[in-house]
Amino acid sequence: MKTIIIDDEAKARKTIMEILKYSNEDIKVVAEADGVETGFEAIMRHKPELVLLDINMPDGSGFDLLKKLPSIGFKLIFITAFEQFAIKAFEFSALDYILKPINPMKLINSVKRVSELVKSENLSLKLNALFSNLNMQDKRNQKIVLHTEKRIHIIETKNIVHCQSDGGYTTFYLIDNKKITVSRNLKTFEELLSNCNFFRTHQSYLINVDYIDYYNKHDGGYITMQNGIEIPVAQRKKEQFLSILEKINNS
Repeated sequence: MKTIIIDDEAKARKTIMEILKYSNEDIKVVAEADGVETGFEAIMRHKPELVLLDINMPDGSGFDLLKKLPSIGFKLIFITAFEQFAIKAFEFSALDYILKPINPMKLINSVKRVSELVKSENLSLKLNALFSNLNMQDKRNQKIVLHTEKRIHIIETKNIVHCQSDGGYTTFYLIDNKKITVSRNLKTFEELLSNCNFFRTHQSYLINVDYIDYYNKHDGGYITMQNGIEIPVAQRKKEQFLSILEKINNS
């Protein structure tokens, strides 16, 4: 892959170069750049297949650079020292990123992952979701990118009623009665959605608290969601769940 490294720190670029030498991927670094303008020129000139892009640079951000491009036909890995919320935004948008200081194995694994993609995999869609999430005032309602075998779905978290686990797969149940199944486990989404008003009631269920219809205390206790689906509450989760209900009643 023809690769460009864009980072304002010469030391960081050198570190990335050294790490890439130990990667088993067929990588050829065709250019380096230290900012938005030089990075733009390098991309337009060399037409890379992979770009490793820093976020904060003296003449603007990596996002500014991407918005300047007439089209994006390359694979992308962000290099960032961003705050935690921005990291969450990358994860919601299913974009590859590496944190500074750079961990060699994580960079190698990320390069391997993007190398295996047949194409840039609708990068523009993912970037649109990222920009939307970064600019959103209500951080509880973000756009999440979900990969299925045939499609990439961009879903607003407020439209998810609940998620159900089936081994290494997770099915999303949406307010319009659609279902989307992805090949990632429920724990991944529990961590991602933890600040978006979601609660793990059971090892197989993650619910959007906003869509609770009522809680039935009988038969061990279960929740009926607004779509009519009944969700069990594990015994070890009951006290925490009742505490959430109390907060809802008092709000």
